[in-house]
Amino acid sequence: MDYTFFSQQVSKIKNLPLPGEAAHFKMAHKDRIEELELANPQRKNAKKAGVLALFYPKNANITHLLLILRKTYKGVHSNQIAFPGGKLELQDVDLKETALRETQEEVGVPIKRVKVVKSLSKVYIPPSNFEVHPYLGLYNEPLPFVLQEDEVESIVEVSLTDFMNDANLFEQTLSTSYAKNIIVPAFKLNGYTVWGATAMMLSEVKELLRQVL
Repeated sequence: MDYTFFSQQVSKIKNLPLPGEAAHFKMAHKDRIEELELANPQRKNAKKAGVLALFYPKNANITHLLLILRKTYKGVHSNQIAFPGGKLELQDVDLKETALRETQEEVGVPIKRVKVVKSLSKVYIPPSNFEVHPYLGLYNEPLPFVLQEDEVESIVEVSLTDFMNDANLFEQTLSTSYAKNIIVPAFKLNGYTVWGATAMMLSEVKELLRQVL
């Protein structure tokens, strides 16, 4: 999709109600849904994080979405596809600032070049006890990405056409650090399986975009 058209249309989501859990649960395995329904006491003490769903033009003005592949490390989100973003720090005014700061640190996107269009629904992640607040943003004049080598393994640039294509939704059996042989709904994007909290947030982004594109 042409980015000029996309950037004009996406501003219309500002006034749309958020799909929230109705969209999230489409991409959550049944055990995760049960976890979330039982997690309210723990969620009150959750760590906070902000992430950015960033859209930008590439290859003759074609709209793309930025994702990252995280490094392999000792943690529940090792080597997973994610949005750029990270943990709230003391100097951050709010989680939007967190999302923008972390995106600049991780992939070199200057904060002043990002237009945040909408704040999206929070997602709680029981295994790591994080409550993640996503934001949708536009990066109209992108510079070359610069990876934070100790945290980001690679950039994953997904065309909007592939992201919106329902043929890229599927189910896969996975084993994780906290569950074995679970069937999860997922996106297949650029050859990667995108599941869990990132897939849940992507589901809400997709539903919002469908209403304006």
